[in-house]
Amino acid sequence: MAHLLWIGIDVSSAWLDVATYPTTHNQRFAYTDAGLDALLAWADAQGAAGIALEATGGIERRLARRLLDAGHHVRQLNPQRVRNFARAITPAKTDPLDARMIAHFAATVDGPPMTRNQVREEIAAMVGLRQLLSDQLTALRNNARCQTQATMRDLAARQIKALRAAIQEIEAQIDAAVAACAQMAQRRRLLQSMPAVGPVVSAGLLAQLPELGQLAPGKIAALVGVAPFDDQSGGRSGARHIRGGRTQLRNLLYMAALVASRRNPVLRAFYERLRGRGKPAKVALVAVMHKMLTQLNAMLRHGQAWNAHHICAKA
Repeated sequence: MAHLLWIGIDVSSAWLDVATYPTTHNQRFAYTDAGLDALLAWADAQGAAGIALEATGGIERRLARRLLDAGHHVRQLNPQRVRNFARAITPAKTDPLDARMIAHFAATVDGPPMTRNQVREEIAAMVGLRQLLSDQLTALRNNARCQTQATMRDLAARQIKALRAAIQEIEAQIDAAVAACAQMAQRRRLLQSMPAVGPVVSAGLLAQLPELGQLAPGKIAALVGVAPFDDQSGGRSGARHIRGGRTQLRNLLYMAALVASRRNPVLRAFYERLRGRGKPAKVALVAVMHKMLTQLNAMLRHGQAWNAHHICAKA
């Protein structure tokens, strides 16, 4: 079967390595305004079906925005899936080869295209910064407990106070950005109607999972990385496990599941049933995450708030 031409881009802070598949053309562009202009002119001349790039912690966002604004069909790929795909083909790894593997993966494995939403992009940037500062706050608090010198404890205390203030400021800006967009505000109200889903989790879902409410339950769970996959071969039947997905969002859902397993009456009962059947605590929590996500997906799809019977009637 003939493949449509795809362009893959391996993104770093300084360079953009570009390759095509199934034909092989390699280019390198500086990750600057002039380099992006040159890349867009080159891409326009290729007549590709689409352009693919990996999620790289935010470095790729500037590139993705330029490509989308220029009218290109763009896909953002999970780096781990692309790496596993590449290992099945060759053990070699270089930037030009990585770019070709990205293009090869996009031509072989179907997936949803990226879309632009300025409000969501702004909220995503704020959510990402809040998570970074929150991680720093946790690390600093843990370090402060080990300090024996008074001057070091005082310095740590001042830094902890400053980080808390910065996090509160970001949260206020997230609230303002969501409130200013009627659609976002409505989606957030629906999400937060579920006990255990607070402002931080709802903002993360709005920013990092725009597909919520639009995909089938199995697909949305796989996208986040909470869908258990079978591990069977011959007569062996291994434990099912989760993999891949959007790690930062999955971490947020894990914390929400911890709260839900204690304070959400429906999900607490579900968690306790699993524990009563001998399921390990972590397995039961992942199941709670999966159920939470499935129910939130249905709530947004049908525009209905949470109810204790977790039933969403079709609109």
